[in-house]
Amino acid sequence: MTDRPVIEIGILLYPGAQLATALGLTDLFAIAQRIANARAEPTAPALRISHWGKQNPTEAPVRIQDSLPGMATTPAVLILPPSLDEPIGASAAAPYTAWLREQHENGVTLASVCAGAFLLGETGLLSGRTITTHWHYVEPFAERFADVRLDVDQLLIDADDIITAGGVMAWTDLGLRLVDRYLGASVMIDTAQMLLVDPPGRQQHYYSAFAPRLAHGDHAVLAVQRWLHETGAKGVALAELAQRAGMEERTFLRRFQKATGMTTTEYCQRLRVGRAREMLQAGRLPIERIAWEVGYGDPGAFRKVFARIVGLTPGEYRRRFSGPS
Repeated sequence: MTDRPVIEIGILLYPGAQLATALGLTDLFAIAQRIANARAEPTAPALRISHWGKQNPTEAPVRIQDSLPGMATTPAVLILPPSLDEPIGASAAAPYTAWLREQHENGVTLASVCAGAFLLGETGLLSGRTITTHWHYVEPFAERFADVRLDVDQLLIDADDIITAGGVMAWTDLGLRLVDRYLGASVMIDTAQMLLVDPPGRQQHYYSAFAPRLAHGDHAVLAVQRWLHETGAKGVALAELAQRAGMEERTFLRRFQKATGMTTTEYCQRLRVGRAREMLQAGRLPIERIAWEVGYGDPGAFRKVFARIVGLTPGEYRRRFSGPS
């Protein structure tokens, strides 16, 4: 028991939830609490970390693990971890959605990591919001939740009452954000240093591969996409693309954007940058040579496009992600 204010952070273990995330977050919060306690600040809150799950299929989730048992608190936050399997379906999510909506109505912040956004989406609470999830799930998420805006360039989006984190390992970013919220920035920074992880502020597009839409059903556009992938999108002209699709240029541009969600220019840029990222990670070719290899005669233009898409300059990307020399 404690005389300090208590902040409860709950983690929901729904079917298929990744236990590594639940355990990792539990350890992260324990480390943060230890750091806060070492500062001997009498008003610093105590974190109560609880795991929630169903003991009876017909009843609401209950605490099945608790760091401060017997305390009279309700969660300030409920975290929905990633899934080890495919994202949870509507029928499997149904036993949890009313309970999650009730928690949210009572002031509980709901937070998801990676595919946990699918369970959060089933509650209907994301309608009209902008959220993030893993870039791999863009199409299936958009198909199921058409009224939710996705920004998968962001690794974490904090709307106060709803927090979404992108990749599988983005639980570290979410955990540090919550430490910052409840224990303060200095404890958060010390926790990040102890765990040797970056403080919040990373972006998912540092890591995401280019995953173009290929299941759109427009066979003429798909043929052009395949040709662009085969050729690396080097030296392409709109007239040639339209000719390959058997369309007039304006019709082709409209069809291509509808099918892929991108203009032809953006699509080709992302293809070239994807190839450049592979070359930056795998070898030590000069950046000017890589720019030329992927279709840019002007290294300055290449650097600008690369930085806009990835969020890092080619040099910064190489320093962060390349293997040993």
